[in-house]
Amino acid sequence: MPEKNTIGAAGIAGIVILAALLIAAPHVVSFSQQELLVLLTINVLVVASYRLQTLTGEWSLAHVVMMGSGAYASALFAKSFGFPVPLAMIAGAIVAGLVAALMSFPLFRMKGFYFLIGSFAAGEILRLIWKRFTNPFGGPKGIQRIPGFPEIDLGFIHIDFYDPANYYYLVLAVVLVSLWVLYRIEKSRIGLTFHAIHWQDKLSESVGVDAFRYRMLAFVVAAFFAGLAGALYAHYLSTVNPNQFDVNTMVYVLIWTIVGGTTRWYGPILGVVTLTIIDEVILRGIGADQVRPLLYGGILILAILFLPNGLESLVMRASDALRRNRGQATSGAMVRE
Repeated sequence: MPEKNTIGAAGIAGIVILAALLIAAPHVVSFSQQELLVLLTINVLVVASYRLQTLTGEWSLAHVVMMGSGAYASALFAKSFGFPVPLAMIAGAIVAGLVAALMSFPLFRMKGFYFLIGSFAAGEILRLIWKRFTNPFGGPKGIQRIPGFPEIDLGFIHIDFYDPANYYYLVLAVVLVSLWVLYRIEKSRIGLTFHAIHWQDKLSESVGVDAFRYRMLAFVVAAFFAGLAGALYAHYLSTVNPNQFDVNTMVYVLIWTIVGGTTRWYGPILGVVTLTIIDEVILRGIGADQVRPLLYGGILILAILFLPNGLESLVMRASDALRRNRGQATSGAMVRE
């Protein structure tokens, strides 16, 4: 079913309510939950960028390694080369994109399951390089004491980004701009070509589309935004190490994406927000963190069995029901007149 591009009154009201919730969120939660908000917002960018890469039909297991590339590069630029942190973050994202471009040449000689396994192997090689070399990557302990985002002091206003509430607003602004860019890419001719390659790659190539270059473009753009998420992550925690970007983390990204759904831009966002609330708020609230893998496995199985199109399908059903009710009400009013 095609996605509607027009926003009705209900949609505008929903956006206003969502904006109010996002702005008020850090002021109604505890300090530890503010830190969770920061990480959740970063993860939103990770899953949204991952979805862009899947538009061409290829699912990678190296996406969190791309995030790690941005984190490591940004940390090194800021700590070892003295770059200002905002510039280091952008440079880190660019490095992640360049790493993805280099990995594209061997990886996109494969498709489907072989691409999946190949991306896992390539990602592990990169991650083990970080783990093996103490200089400059810090070895198994990683890089520590990474400079934080600089304070803003204008005299009448002082913003300290070591405060998680302030850092949350910074991350929120970066993520919203990134989501808008990702959305515009998907709605452009480039995005439509991604979809065409996904569903009919041979037919696309027969009319002159270079499937390799478009798959590579999706991979590089997704890696750029994953790297940006990694840079935000590194300068918030002030430390990065290889274990933060291992296959276990990638499995969580996959589950967030599958449970949320991938046919709409908001599907993976629904997945990561819903599962994070269940995971961090409910499980941590009852002291049952150790059952997290079991919970994620159970949710994934239930989603595949009973909600194969993900949580986004619930939103689509609710939207269709609302539209039908509105149509029936309009028809009834016309009959009475």
